[in-house]
Amino acid sequence: MLFTPPELDPLERDVLGQIDDLRDRLKSQLRDPRRWYGSLRRLSFARAIQGSNSIEGYEAGIDDAVDVAAGEEPLDVGEETALALRGYREAMTYVLQLTEEPDFEYNEQLLKALHFMMTGYSLKNRPGRWRAGSIYIRNDESGEIVYEGAEVDQVPKLMGELVDHLNGSPAGSPVIEAAMAHLNLTMIHPFRDGNGRMARCLQSLVLARLGIQGPVFMSIEEYLGRNTQAYYNVLGTVGGGSYQPARDTRPWVRFTLVAHLRQATTMLRRIQESERIWNEIERILESGSLPDRMSQAIFDAILGLRVRNATYRSYFVDTPEEITVATATRDLRVLVEADLLEPRGQRRGRFYVARPKLIEIRESVRAGRRVRDEPDPFG
Repeated sequence: MLFTPPELDPLERDVLGQIDDLRDRLKSQLRDPRRWYGSLRRLSFARAIQGSNSIEGYEAGIDDAVDVAAGEEPLDVGEETALALRGYREAMTYVLQLTEEPDFEYNEQLLKALHFMMTGYSLKNRPGRWRAGSIYIRNDESGEIVYEGAEVDQVPKLMGELVDHLNGSPAGSPVIEAAMAHLNLTMIHPFRDGNGRMARCLQSLVLARLGIQGPVFMSIEEYLGRNTQAYYNVLGTVGGGSYQPARDTRPWVRFTLVAHLRQATTMLRRIQESERIWNEIERILESGSLPDRMSQAIFDAILGLRVRNATYRSYFVDTPEEITVATATRDLRVLVEADLLEPRGQRRGRFYVARPKLIEIRESVRAGRRVRDEPDPFG
């Protein structure tokens, strides 16, 4: 038996409607991709990687997450964290490739393969295999057991039931279907390690397969990473200490609805701000007679990111304008000479940050933000 969603009450249906409205607005904004679309998409992907791994204790700054999203080596994290980030990127990249696969179907081997991508850097995690024994979640501070996963001999049966459900016709909103997939995998806890990352990855896959356009922009992993304790609290409330699928799932559904509502609001703001930033970049390029390709480096610097030769070049992979190391080096030098970027570090650790002219644009855009009023719709 799996956990099932409650019948939505009028307030929950209203919040779901607000999410659908925001999603339609996002879809409208992204329908005709602008040049900054790729930059924003990669940054959103990086934030999802960063958020999901931070929940598991793999802390990384956004710059390192962006490097990993671009397929480059991060500068400021340890080896295990780098491996965890890279594994999650591989799994999520595969998920995005499956978005429109015509003969797609869920199966246990797909879930095991995603788990292997995420945790294969350590064989002690039993990557790609169900756990072999009982599993307990402890409170790090008290050492108290707060949850016990489903009995080990029930794991294959329950995961088969989850796969069958996912392959069936969805009975409700994609947001609710994806949330319940997340909850069920978390509560079954089928793996020795990486269950949280797998549940969040599965949620993104379900959203994508149920037709959510731009799943990277609809991911709530960033929100979960910023609200980790609330996330743990609601899972604890619904779980009740052990696998009890008859328990009320309404607290989880409501938490997820709020997460989607707030993340979609944040994403819409970022899209609108990106357009304002890009208008400023076009003026800079025109006044300095700079080639359009430099806009990618300028955009990242305005957002407060560091710019590296490798990550700058990665924007042009698989495009007609693919550039060499030498071209990227010259471009970055030109941007330094134009007083737009400032070099930091040496050799392989060299990167560039925004100079005052670009910082002023960032501060001007942020100053235009409205004060956000985000009361809990279920408060």
